Amino acid sequence: MTKKIEAIIRTEKLNEVKEALRAIGIVGMNVVEIRGHGRQGGIKLNGRNGHYHVDLLPRIQLNIILSDHNVEKTIETIRKSAATGAIGDGLIFLYPVEDVIRIRTGERNRDALKYADDIDEKREQAGETIRVAIGADAMMDDILEYCE
Repeated sequence: MTKKIEAIIRTEKLNEVKEALRAIGIVGMNVVEIRGHGRQGGIKLNGRNGHYHVDLLPRIQLNIILSDHNVEKTIETIRKSAATGAIGDGLIFLYPVEDVIRIRTGERNRDALKYADDIDEKREQAGETIRVAIGADAMMDDILEYCE
């Protein structure tokens, strides 16, 4: 199965998060500038004419689509690289993705998500076995385990 990670982070942490993701092999992502607030409801500022309240703060939204087996490593990488320890560090949302189709080639699902030097390629080079738990691949794994 494929997942979508949507992370809301501080704008000043974007480069640090991108570098950390690139280091683990996440090469495809979308970045959107957004405004919003969480529990703190914004910030209070002191100006020349008194105090005022800014309730919509600038943030960055990262969108990443990837295979299930890469989700936890990616979430932990975002969490560690985006954290400052202060209120307003952000949130990470995880959504199921029904299908992925590469427009240029028509590739679907896992094939559509492959890039040169991506996280799966790096994991394979490091000697990790990547088990895919979707459809026929999961059934084949079960059959092979039963036969062993």
